[in-house]
Amino acid sequence: HSEPANALSIPTWAIHFSSVFEWLFAMKVIWDYSEVTGNEKWKGMTWGMLPLHASGVCACTYHFFYNDPSLQFLVSTQAGLTLLGNITCMIAAWRI
Repeated sequence: HSEPANALSIPTWAIHFSSVFEWLFAMKVIWDYSEVTGNEKWKGMTWGMLPLHASGVCACTYHFFYNDPSLQFLVSTQAGLTLLGNITCMIAAWRI
């Protein structure tokens, strides 16, 4: 069967997937940095990044199902998680 008109291209999927993976990698690096330096405040940055990672997962899920109208709530969820993540990262950076 053919893909719908709103299907993402392979390069666009590569960007989406790599962004989600990149967040996990960055969170791990920051967590490890916290342990190496003994500065536990850096772990707060990892926790602060978690809503941003979840936001990316929402976007990938929504697109995976070809922007199905029944999943429209994921768009609002993504926006809310992005806002929350920006705030939590700001607080974490301020604490460091």
